[in-house]
Amino acid sequence: MVAAVARGTGGAGGLAVFPLPVKADSASDPERRWLARLLKAGNVVLSRVYHRITIHRPPRLPRRGPAILVCNHVSGLDPLLIQSVCPRLIVWMMAREYYDVKGLTWVFRAVEAIPVDRSGRDLAATRAALRALGAGRIVGIFPEGRIETDHDLLPFQTGVALIAIKTGVPVYPAYLDGTQRGREMVAAVLIPNTAHITFGPPVEFDRSSTSKEALETATEKIADAVRHLKDQTGAA
Repeated sequence: MVAAVARGTGGAGGLAVFPLPVKADSASDPERRWLARLLKAGNVVLSRVYHRITIHRPPRLPRRGPAILVCNHVSGLDPLLIQSVCPRLIVWMMAREYYDVKGLTWVFRAVEAIPVDRSGRDLAATRAALRALGAGRIVGIFPEGRIETDHDLLPFQTGVALIAIKTGVPVYPAYLDGTQRGREMVAAVLIPNTAHITFGPPVEFDRSSTSKEALETATEKIADAVRHLKDQTGAA
């Protein structure tokens, strides 16, 4: 279930035309809907009973208000595993080819997942992410943009840093590993797995500029935070 965001290219980065809305938690919050809550409960059973996940350090996400959660990407099961240990519902950015799978789209719509077109810069997806943050949601992003081929992190895309700088929301890192590594969505879900996850505190980086150099530096800080959690997970 690969996810990505629009790539930052320096300068204003294209996000200046999508200011973060000044809006409190919406009455349409999916966490308050019975279907989303039912899906969330079912996922806990799937991810923590059928599959097994060890939490080396629990999530530190805020109880209220917007934030971005970033994690390395090892399988199609990743969003389900991460969600199962997070009290708040995560709005995931995911590849459109998975979002449009017949029979599953209704699930993704129920949890307000954001489909991303990986063929190019998807400004519609960026707008949707900004709306979610403006409504006080947690937005989940896999900055690598695709599943890792080995235990080394792939280069992070700069879109996360750009959105974070433009909105001012905190970025929380996580690191995930386990026997699900390398499996696509169907195989990862159906075959029982043993996973390990570690969460970290918000990443500190300079938010005074969206120049190419500043975005690259901020992105490397985010990647370093995830890499540091890998050392603490001890599951590789």
